[in-house]
Amino acid sequence: MIMKLPGKTVERLSEYRRTLLECLKEKRTFIFSHELAARLHITAVQVRRDLMLIGYSSVQRKGYDIKALIEAIGVIIDSEKGINVAIIGIGNLGRAVAGYFKGKRSKLNLVASFDTDPLKINKVISGVRCYPYDEMEKIIRELDIRIAILTAPPDFAKEIAEETVRFGIRGILNFTTVSLNVPEWVYLEEYDMITSIEKVAYFVKENQE
Repeated sequence: MIMKLPGKTVERLSEYRRTLLECLKEKRTFIFSHELAARLHITAVQVRRDLMLIGYSSVQRKGYDIKALIEAIGVIIDSEKGINVAIIGIGNLGRAVAGYFKGKRSKLNLVASFDTDPLKINKVISGVRCYPYDEMEKIIRELDIRIAILTAPPDFAKEIAEETVRFGIRGILNFTTVSLNVPEWVYLEEYDMITSIEKVAYFVKENQE
C-alpha cells in the first residue's frame, strides 16, 4: 500500500506524466531518470526517489518504460471513477481555464460553470455549460461536483468558497488574489499569478546584476 504522498511529490508526478506523454508523441518507448530530470530541471536522484515512493523501478539498461510509467502514475494520482469539476466565474480567466482543461485528463471531468451574468447563463462557453449562480447548490449536488476552480471577482471569493464547501465541495483551486480559509477536510490550492511573475522578475534582475 502506498503512503499518502506529500503535495510536492504529487506535483512532480503530474509533471512527469505530462512530460512522458510528450515523449510518446516523439515515438519514444523508454527514458532514463537523468533524461526525465533534465526536461524538468531537477535532479535524477529526485526522480528516482519520487518513483520509488510509488513502488516503481526501471529496467537499468533501458530506463523506464514510458507507457507503463504513465499508467503507474495514473493509478496513484487519478480517481478510479473520476472526479467532477466546476468553474465558478466564467469570465476571461474562467474561459481560458476551461479551454485548457477539457480533454487533458480523462479522470477529471469539467461538467459545469457558474456565473451571475444573464448573457452567459444557460449557454455553453468554452465547451462547458454555464448555470446561474443561485442554482449552484442544486447543480453541485446533482452532478456530484467535488472540485471548484475559483475564477470569480476577488471581492466575492471568500463568500463563494464558504458556500461551495457547504454545498459539498472538497477541493478548491483558487485563482483569485484573495487568500482563503477552509476547513481541514477541504484541500485548498492557491495560485497567485503576481507572486509567480515577481519571482521570475527577481531572478531576471539577479541575473542582470
